[in-house]
Amino acid sequence: MIGTVYVEREIAGHPRTAAILRRFPRATRVPCERYGEVFNRRAQSFRLQKRRPALILARKHARHVLATPAGYGVGGRRNFYFSHMLNCLYDCRYCFLQGMYRSAHYVVFVNYEDFFDAIERTAGDGDDAFFFSGYDCDSLAFEAVTGFVGDCLPLFRRLPRAWLELRTKSARVEPLRAAEPLPNCVVAWSFTPPEVSAALEHQVPSVERRLRAMAQLQGVGWPLGLRFDPLVYTPDYREQYRRLFAAVFATVGGAGVHSVSLGPFRLPTGFFRRLERLYPDEPLFAGAFADHGGTVSYPHGLEAEMIAFCSEEVLRYVPREVFFPCGDRS
Repeated sequence: MIGTVYVEREIAGHPRTAAILRRFPRATRVPCERYGEVFNRRAQSFRLQKRRPALILARKHARHVLATPAGYGVGGRRNFYFSHMLNCLYDCRYCFLQGMYRSAHYVVFVNYEDFFDAIERTAGDGDDAFFFSGYDCDSLAFEAVTGFVGDCLPLFRRLPRAWLELRTKSARVEPLRAAEPLPNCVVAWSFTPPEVSAALEHQVPSVERRLRAMAQLQGVGWPLGLRFDPLVYTPDYREQYRRLFAAVFATVGGAGVHSVSLGPFRLPTGFFRRLERLYPDEPLFAGAFADHGGTVSYPHGLEAEMIAFCSEEVLRYVPREVFFPCGDRS
């Protein structure tokens, strides 16, 4: 899968670097000073790199934990995110990462301990703090290589008022099945209807496989989250989402779900235009979108209609106190 691994000289001797390199014994190893030399250089082709991405092992020097954007969260007042990895194994056409990054290569920051120290300092001794993984990557898809989640769980066992969300589209849940469930760790799956997923979420496990993975974790006691994001319009979206919600809640049961959120398709205008250029033949980007002062999304009326319909359907299965729709433009 990985044919080339770039290694920052500073972390070449790190034990975690050695462990990851052992997984790719045939890969070409290329030293570099800073990962940005490779990741941020100009005139790269995201589409070409996505066919055979390289791996970059690096150290993150600062900003290990950041405040989430406004409206991002599931009810907590103190919300943060961290990114031990940049880019995703999957190839979702709507993904904002393709508009934000020049490169499709994977970056793994091996200095996990610096992330853990920052999380512990940020959590402090005050109100509950929520920490979201999976903002710039998929939390579980590359776990077999990184081992990040396995290293992260002991920290949150010591911090009962710090909540961890692992957001994913992966069906690889073996590391979690083998671990003792953690009441302050929510494993949150993202879903679109099967028809949308098949068309737009390339290389992502099917909805059925993800549901089986969820049921396995629920069966051993892990808290689950459901993230219906982004809402994607099709002429029969009502029936597609109605079937999706029925299938999901028939599998996991609303009473056993920690939180449910949904949000409309939205991208910064610059990101959206870049995706249009990357995929000029993609029907999604020829849809009925509008530019709302720097953000591209569906026209207000259509967006509000979709949110209202999906919210009503979701609330048939879960109590309102665990439901967090994102759609307020006020």
